[in-house]
Amino acid sequence: MIKRLMKSTALLWLITASALSYADTIWIDVRTEAEHHIDHIDGDMRITHTQIVSGVEQHFPDRESDIHLYCRSGNRAGKAKAALEEAGYRNISNAGSIDDARQQRGLSSD
Repeated sequence: MIKRLMKSTALLWLITASALSYADTIWIDVRTEAEHHIDHIDGDMRITHTQIVSGVEQHFPDRESDIHLYCRSGNRAGKAKAALEEAGYRNISNAGSIDDARQQRGLSSD
């Protein structure tokens, strides 16, 4: 009985952990390292827009990953979005500028 309960608990934990990992939204700053150093959002990944496909493939091989990109104005994020879509990623959005990304998430710029 205890062994069965432990197996059920382990299975439930694996299913929950798997579901949570797929539910996470990925935020990527596609600006340069210098721009990122001046201002950034804690916890977000930075991959320069020119390296976006190789960087995302390395860290997020699941082409169904929910990925939001941002830069200074949205221009480079748009280019990065197009490159990722060409590489087969399906859930990519251009969040616009870093300020737009903050606003969409209810973050302050402090």
